[in-house]
Amino acid sequence: MPKTQYYTATTIDGYIADPDNSLEWLFAVDEGREDESGANPFATFFAGVGAFVMGATTYEWILDHDSLLTEPQKWQGYYGDVPAWVFTHRDLPPIPGADITFVRGDVRPVHEAMTEAAAGKNVWVTGGGELAGAFADAGLLDELILGVAPATLGAGAPLLPRRLMPSRLSLTSVEQRGQFAYLTYTLAPPTT
Repeated sequence: MPKTQYYTATTIDGYIADPDNSLEWLFAVDEGREDESGANPFATFFAGVGAFVMGATTYEWILDHDSLLTEPQKWQGYYGDVPAWVFTHRDLPPIPGADITFVRGDVRPVHEAMTEAAAGKNVWVTGGGELAGAFADAGLLDELILGVAPATLGAGAPLLPRRLMPSRLSLTSVEQRGQFAYLTYTLAPPTT
């Protein structure tokens, strides 16, 4: 059965971006790009993704960091034809040739559209933490896959600015890849 997954990198102290919303800290870490078999774990993960969603801050960082308005072919190289949704309250420039839908409001109807577009594959919540939290609040987030990096930031964008108690989280996997510790948790829906 397809899942909605929050797959992200985080620092030991629970931040996904620094106070300037930069991910540069992440590129200073030996990422562990290959597992024991030589496969790229992210490529394996992304092969199971049929749709993905991100917040405006994540989109703007990728847009700027990778110069996607002047080099839109990079998006295709990263994500192929997989449709993306971006939650935003402002007008953002689209990447030429990319299948991106800009949305706002409740995550439920967007999740429904994404699930339909994913056609039996998983839905990936890329970030940020507040958006992942909205999916968790709505009972639409099935799994957390956290790549914990050997870094601390002291401040920045939190991994998941929500109170999620152990009754909702169940650790299903722990794996080391290079300097990263990958923790996978299933997430039960909220009780009402």
